[in-house]
Amino acid sequence: MSDVLAVADHRRGDLRDVSYEIITAGRELADETGGDLHLVVISGTVDDFADKLNRDGVDAIHIVDHGEEFNHDVYAQAVTQLYNELAPQYVLTPNSVNGLDYAPAVANELDLPVVTDTVDLEADGETLVATREMYGGKVETTTELEGDAVVTIRGAEWPAAEGTGNAAIEAFDANIDEETVGSTVTGFEEVGGGDVDISEADLLVSVGRGIEEEENLEMIRDLADALDATLSSSRPIVDNGWLPKNRQVGQSGKVVTPDVYIAIGISGAVQHVAGMKGSDTIVAINTDPNAPIMDIADYAIVDDLFDVVPELIDEFK
Repeated sequence: MSDVLAVADHRRGDLRDVSYEIITAGRELADETGGDLHLVVISGTVDDFADKLNRDGVDAIHIVDHGEEFNHDVYAQAVTQLYNELAPQYVLTPNSVNGLDYAPAVANELDLPVVTDTVDLEADGETLVATREMYGGKVETTTELEGDAVVTIRGAEWPAAEGTGNAAIEAFDANIDEETVGSTVTGFEEVGGGDVDISEADLLVSVGRGIEEEENLEMIRDLADALDATLSSSRPIVDNGWLPKNRQVGQSGKVVTPDVYIAIGISGAVQHVAGMKGSDTIVAINTDPNAPIMDIADYAIVDDLFDVVPELIDEFK
């Protein structure tokens, strides 16, 4: 029997969706190894986070009450010490900005292999088979890891854990060496182009090269306003300089998981789909019924966006 240790992710006082998804990934792995799933919550409002994450499948939740925001040194030390305390076989972290920050440091400190951006995991005895995507999702590769390992999981690849659990919630007294903590968060300030975080949006209206001209974006903005939605785009729109980089959805942009994703004039290249396929409901508007986006759409409108969008604006204004 081998346990799994999963690390929750939060930012600016809010749990990230991947924190619930990593429970599902960790539970599946723990079932295969015959062990328990331990979840650790570090920094922030740890008691509140622990209550929210007490879902079905979690055997124990460990809280490390140290500071309010993510800190590389605190996370690296806390996860390393908890690993030494629990002796799990696998450490799972999100493949987020935070997770990719401390996971390699933990692996280095513990002298363990690390594999990042996994989309599937399967344990076979002492061997972990980790699946990753390459070349914009066109190719899947597998990596076999023997023994203990640190793994980061891609968001939106596992369903969020549900139900109400009965895990024991325990404080973990991590011995943080303050002299080695080289930085601290003193506040947040938005930089140019950072007017919105599309990964936080519940409703996204996303536009692609089918819009043809920059001036036609105004019509898409009108629809976003009518729906009280956030405007996002595929890469060509950003490459043309029509929208800032922070609005880009996709493998080279941001991964989004809104309740509703409306794709307008987007063909659905694999790089774009990788960033939005976790949306609850996908609506696609495209003149091409064979466009790849239609394969994953819950609702497909085969028509000219210049006819459809004005009708939607009138309907929702």
